[in-house]
Amino acid sequence: MVQGAAAGDERRARQRDGEDLGGISAVTAIRPAEIRVSEIFGPTIQGEGALIGLPTVFVRTGGCDYRCSWCDSLHAVDSAYRDEWRPMTTEEIWSEVTQLSGGLPVMVSLSGGNPAIQPLGALIARGHREGYRFALETQGSVARDWFAELDMLVLSPKPPSSGMETDWEAFDACLRMAEGKPQTVMKIVVFDEADYAYARAAAARCPHLPIYLQPGNHTPPPPEDDDAPIDIEGVMERMRWLVDRVIEDKWFEARVLPQLHVLIWGNRRGV
Repeated sequence: MVQGAAAGDERRARQRDGEDLGGISAVTAIRPAEIRVSEIFGPTIQGEGALIGLPTVFVRTGGCDYRCSWCDSLHAVDSAYRDEWRPMTTEEIWSEVTQLSGGLPVMVSLSGGNPAIQPLGALIARGHREGYRFALETQGSVARDWFAELDMLVLSPKPPSSGMETDWEAFDACLRMAEGKPQTVMKIVVFDEADYAYARAAAARCPHLPIYLQPGNHTPPPPEDDDAPIDIEGVMERMRWLVDRVIEDKWFEARVLPQLHVLIWGNRRGV
């Protein structure tokens, strides 16, 4: 059963408390023109979801209002690493993106952490003027008016294994902000039967959204070791189980995809 808005006002408030956004007091605590950036890298391929395999430059922001138990990007989430996040202006970010892409338009993925807590509207407008496209992935906990300017919005609510609660009212607000303009899809990480049941219920709740399922990586890297060993066989065993579950249930609308970058590079960052 989908975890609902009734999961607790106190917990939801804590999830989006300004003092818990990855250790920064709030986006407004830095100059409005600046964005906290954990890393910028690429071009490489998008490793997951609807754009899997597409050449992409990644702008990973710092800070998040969630603390998922299996987070694979703690260096962009944990406040212990906040000193490594650079406050950058739109033009500074854009200079790095165009240098990496050689000035040729490419898909730009805005990720995190939760990139929705950052002021990214001006960056999207800047890139669109030069023919670049933008995709953003967020758990759907913070709605922003500039979602409507994206080319793709990936909403990735977190299942029970994450230890987080889904605020479906906030999720719906994200959909309203998108106004049906960007291509909008839902992606859910699945570790076990509880996560699978959550994904089925979430898809039934939002039947208009294409649904992508991704087997979870139970061996995410610690922030200080981006080349930590990964249990590829364990991940692929979960992938085979997930495929079997979808076929057994005749859930023919779901698309089951791996994390392609994990299969190619393991837990390495910047690829």
